[in-house]
Amino acid sequence: MERCYRCLTPFPFHHRRNRSSPLTLNLVQIVDSALVSATERSGHHLVCHPGCTQCCHGVFPISQQDAARLREGLHILEQQDSQRAARIRARGDDSLSRIAPLFPGDPANGILNEEYGDSSLFADENSIGDSEPCPVLDPATGTCDLYAHRPIVCRTFGPPMRTAEGDLATCELCYITATTEEIAACELDASIPAQESASNDAFNATHNTSGETIVAFALRG
Repeated sequence: MERCYRCLTPFPFHHRRNRSSPLTLNLVQIVDSALVSATERSGHHLVCHPGCTQCCHGVFPISQQDAARLREGLHILEQQDSQRAARIRARGDDSLSRIAPLFPGDPANGILNEEYGDSSLFADENSIGDSEPCPVLDPATGTCDLYAHRPIVCRTFGPPMRTAEGDLATCELCYITATTEEIAACELDASIPAQESASNDAFNATHNTSGETIVAFALRG
């Protein structure tokens, strides 16, 4: 049986392989392959597991390619489990009702302003945005209902990854006892951000899209 690269447990429905278009799937395959490598090198230092949902709380920007992948996953789920899909849509609507007054962008299309990072929804700790659960998170199981179609940032969170400033960032729950050298040895492929950017540019050019959005707006489409 196939196993999840991140939590190493057998794949239930929400862990099945992505069946997206070639343009999207290529990036997903690259990232998932890099995650397998980082997970193997991390060993016990990477403690991500089903039910650990800290990284599933907080509003965060996603690309139009991420948004399209989520909608594709939701459409597939509607054909296979309409009740679960309906719960996702309901959670998305509830989330929008809470954060819409603070949304730093166009509420008609869900596209964020370029200065969204300075808004209270993203910048303030302990704000609504900081504690808002992702609509795709199933609160009963603590797992992602669209796991195979999740955004790239969700796929790369956890293992050490190089920031724009050159530092190695990790989930604060992982690598607690690891040395600096051990953390560096587990680094996720440093070329991924550039590859993601190029893939997103190609997607936007092909589909005449632009800008970034958030998960709740992506699910509304």
